[in-house]
Amino acid sequence: MQLDDLYRRVIMDHYKNPRNKGRFEDGGVTVDLHNPTCGDRISLQMKVENGIVQESRFVGEGCSISMSSASMMTEAVKGKTLDDALKMAENFSSMMKGEDVEFEYEDIEALTGVKKFPARIKCATLAWNALRKGIEQTR
Repeated sequence: MQLDDLYRRVIMDHYKNPRNKGRFEDGGVTVDLHNPTCGDRISLQMKVENGIVQESRFVGEGCSISMSSASMMTEAVKGKTLDDALKMAENFSSMMKGEDVEFEYEDIEALTGVKKFPARIKCATLAWNALRKGIEQTR
């Protein structure tokens, strides 16, 4: 199996079986973002205690790239400090610019091929931008 095929399978798995999809009934930090270029929408919620992301969830609509990226991001930030989560968002942006970075949560690396399609980078970064805004709100 080619690496590109494996990456496609990981992306489609997150798209068809999203992790952490839904809302918290009792609130949390909420960020709503919309990409007017393609119509992707996300509403990200995070519960943060003592500077650590305890839980994160999302609801949204959009392409497989944006929704799978949101699924991966919500998995990756659980249990991370706000500083570590922010660093992950920065690393994700660097990856979209073609830089080599590694992630503890390896599924994220499946999105590395998005950098070849500049119009899709906004799709992949939507959830990560919501994460940044959520961290700003928390602080």
